[in-house]
Amino acid sequence: MMRLGLALPPGQPDADADLREVELSVSGMTCAACAARVEHRLNRLDGVRATVNFATGRAQVTAAPAVGDESLVRAVVQAGYDAELVEPARLGDTDDGDSGRARDLWRRLILSVVLFVPLADLSITFTVLPQWRFTGWQWLLIGLAAPVIGWAAWPFHRAAARNLRRRAASMDTLVSLGITASSAWSVYAMFVQAERPSPVSGVWLLLRSEGAIYLEVAAGLTAFVLAGRYFEAKARRNAGSALRELAALQAKNVTVVLADGARRSVPIGELRVGQRFLVRPGGTIATDGRVVEGRAAVDTSTMTGESVPVEASENTEVVGGTVALDGTLVVEATRIGRDTQLAAMLRLVSQAQNGDARVQRLVDRISAFFVPAVLVLSVLTLVGWLAFGGSVERSFSAALAVLVIACPCALGLATPTALMVASGRGARLGVFIKGYQAMESTRTIDTVVLDKTGTVTTGRMSVVDVQPTEGASRAEVLQLAGAVEDASEHPIGTAITSAARSELGELPSVSGFRAEPGLGAYGVVLDHEIVVGRATLFTERGVRLPRVIENARVAWERQGRTTVVVSRDSEVIGLLAVSDLVKPSAAPAVAELHRLGLRTVLLTGDNEETARAVGAEIGIQEVVAGVLPGDKAREVARLRAEGHTVAVVGDGVNDAPALVTADLGMAIGAGTDVAIDAADLILVRDELTVVPDAVRLARAALWTIRGNLFWAFGYNVAALPLAAAGLLNPLIAGAAMAVSSLFVVSNSLRLRKFSPAAVPSSADQVVQ
Repeated sequence: MMRLGLALPPGQPDADADLREVELSVSGMTCAACAARVEHRLNRLDGVRATVNFATGRAQVTAAPAVGDESLVRAVVQAGYDAELVEPARLGDTDDGDSGRARDLWRRLILSVVLFVPLADLSITFTVLPQWRFTGWQWLLIGLAAPVIGWAAWPFHRAAARNLRRRAASMDTLVSLGITASSAWSVYAMFVQAERPSPVSGVWLLLRSEGAIYLEVAAGLTAFVLAGRYFEAKARRNAGSALRELAALQAKNVTVVLADGARRSVPIGELRVGQRFLVRPGGTIATDGRVVEGRAAVDTSTMTGESVPVEASENTEVVGGTVALDGTLVVEATRIGRDTQLAAMLRLVSQAQNGDARVQRLVDRISAFFVPAVLVLSVLTLVGWLAFGGSVERSFSAALAVLVIACPCALGLATPTALMVASGRGARLGVFIKGYQAMESTRTIDTVVLDKTGTVTTGRMSVVDVQPTEGASRAEVLQLAGAVEDASEHPIGTAITSAARSELGELPSVSGFRAEPGLGAYGVVLDHEIVVGRATLFTERGVRLPRVIENARVAWERQGRTTVVVSRDSEVIGLLAVSDLVKPSAAPAVAELHRLGLRTVLLTGDNEETARAVGAEIGIQEVVAGVLPGDKAREVARLRAEGHTVAVVGDGVNDAPALVTADLGMAIGAGTDVAIDAADLILVRDELTVVPDAVRLARAALWTIRGNLFWAFGYNVAALPLAAAGLLNPLIAGAAMAVSSLFVVSNSLRLRKFSPAAVPSSADQVVQ
């Protein structure tokens, strides 16, 4: 039976079988402090472990059976936010919330900008040139400012009031206080200090003059914060595009083929395992299954990143979400709903995006205390300026700048946005990252251990050479050997028959077939007695191999190939070389790993000669051969004991212990579920170049996260002293705060442009 696509586990194993995984969509969070507060409230419940991601708006919860979903939702509501359960079918449904929020922010932003321009112009004019004031000028400014500081800024005021009721503070508290304080001061300045003269300063935009009016600061702060949040919502939507694209692959309806041959269209939720369904040309395969009728080229690029369509025919296993390009298939469903590979991919991407790094957890804890600390610092700035003889206006300006510029948005977005974009980009390239810890491991690895069979090689035996004797032809040797082996179930026999059919078409029939286990097979083809087998099968019976055959046998076996002798009526007529082909992508992948400064080791249970031949072919000098399956983990442990940080690349059940033992486990291609469960990175493109691609992507994400955190921390460290010293106009402080968040998000979005290395064709090599 063929298998098309990839193998992913139906779900991730729980550390404790009694625990259950729940995902909540949390709305109303506006900064990392909000996420920290929700996380703290959830973790206060007995039997609950929760991680809340501000960038994705999701809470990943591991709960005991006794903890009901209602209790989890109620805990979030008590923290001051709204929550709802995320159904499995909605894992990729992240667009509506961000799109609706973006539209609302856009409307408020437009109003703020339209009114801010004349308001700023008039406020500056009336402050610097008081002689231009006219009767009722105050009401004109208030009329322009009221819609901005009232309706446009209402989300900030509402969130601040909600936090106040719960004796908490967030970024919205700082913004709302900044808008309210600047508006209140402006009313006081316009009606109480209206007649005070106002000297003009050449650096007015940086250092406020006496009798200043701050209505344009209130409107400008509102506009800048709304702009930051609008572009943040748009960026979050773009960052989550990979998850939505995967979710969009899920079929909504399916045409079921009934027992009597009738066809009926039903919703995908009504399809059951064992039922057969129809896939028309250009149609999406509704769920995982096995082809029982028909033939088609299947486009698997959306699932594996592989651009070359794969042929699917009877007994081929196909994956839901792939597309039949040019033929009609009847498929028997083998997995549905949460058990499908597409659902597993959605869970992997979602869990990776909701993953939490140690550094981000530290940032979130800091943010939870940061806002109250800023409020205290703002008050101290006001008191300090007044104590040292500063005017009320200058003191207020400095305190307001501290209040505005210290918002920790960039800190909360630094890690989650980069992780979202990297995991999404990886999914489109066939690289699934299980979490941030896997990324961190790529930074320190210095040794990559590659399993041979199924990882470096195709895992399928193929005929790679034919040597006929004088008087015989290549076609004759292949035809007779293929006809005999057509009755065999041995992998080598299957490879010989497949090569013969591929080159010659139909084969003659065989009669009197008899197999001798471990040695070869006999049969009568075209009235000739044909023997196909190892050289020992002939030498033990006194049949001498011709010199040309013996020379070829010795040379090929030194290259690690398996040789098969073919005789007709007791006369040797040829020799076949059979081998597990090395993947075309193996040598370029190893070269790229070496370019990244990584040491490579080939680990296999095969004999030394075969292993070294494969190693030489792909450029690996260090080969460890003859290792039993149970000893692979011990070999990895030995390398770690020598001081190496080890990554293991494997695909089989016998690789699972080594994958777990390694510092970084990578399951490649159509690996077994056991190997995938044990791995940290799942590489579903069946090309070995995906290994260096995964390392490069993870390292790029780490560099992006570091750059984000450096900017976010550096911004706050540098900006707060300047604001407290009175060197920043509150309006400029508001703009700088918004720009800080935009920088972090846009820097993360650069990961969407990550390009994989060029991949050679994965088509099987053609017999020469």
